[in-house]
Amino acid sequence: MTYKNQMVKDIVLEVPGSDELFKQNRIDFCCGGNRPLEEAVKEKGLNQAEIDAELDRIAEQTQVRKDFVDFQWQDLRSEKLIDHIVYHHHAFLQKDLPELEFYVTKIARVHGGDQPFLIELHNRFMNLKEELTDHLKKEEEILFPAIIEFEEKRSDEALTKAAARLDELESEHSGAGELLHSMRALTSDYSAPETACTTFRMTFNRLEQLESDLFQHIHLENNILFARVAAAAAQKA
Repeated sequence: MTYKNQMVKDIVLEVPGSDELFKQNRIDFCCGGNRPLEEAVKEKGLNQAEIDAELDRIAEQTQVRKDFVDFQWQDLRSEKLIDHIVYHHHAFLQKDLPELEFYVTKIARVHGGDQPFLIELHNRFMNLKEELTDHLKKEEEILFPAIIEFEEKRSDEALTKAAARLDELESEHSGAGELLHSMRALTSDYSAPETACTTFRMTFNRLEQLESDLFQHIHLENNILFARVAAAAAQKA
């Protein structure tokens, strides 16, 4: 079958495991997921038939393999989904961002003279770290408690409080996505020079891991959790 007319974000929800295919092909399914697959495929210069065939293969595997990777996150209650986001994705960022700051700073200091782009990489990473640190606090202290209260008590006040934050937080997601894309472009897809030291290569590998986890993190929030709040608020309007 062809998936070209389906929205990228919907495919990720309906075909568990497709997120990895999209990551491999640099198709943005979180901030840029609200567009037809055909458009994203053309933008990246990919072959639609090959992408369709790979999605079919993944869909067939899903029928016989149900595990954590293939979990249908949209089936979870919001409180459980929030638990996963906080204890997996937020915890990952809270651990990795300070560690990466050390290494990104180190390679910029040691190699920035010969590789000036590392200075700019450091600047962009620090912007990302600062934005995400504030962002996580808003979610954990304001948004998530309001969503849980609404789910438990059907409180209109809690729903209004949660819905009022969506535009701001989604805008911050877009900003984080733009920084990630710019960091990847700046580093030529995190391709370390042949002469790069182990720390240099390890730092690039960890930045790629950060990107992968953050894209999945934003997808769960934008396309499932936030979408639920927006839909509930629209029904109340």
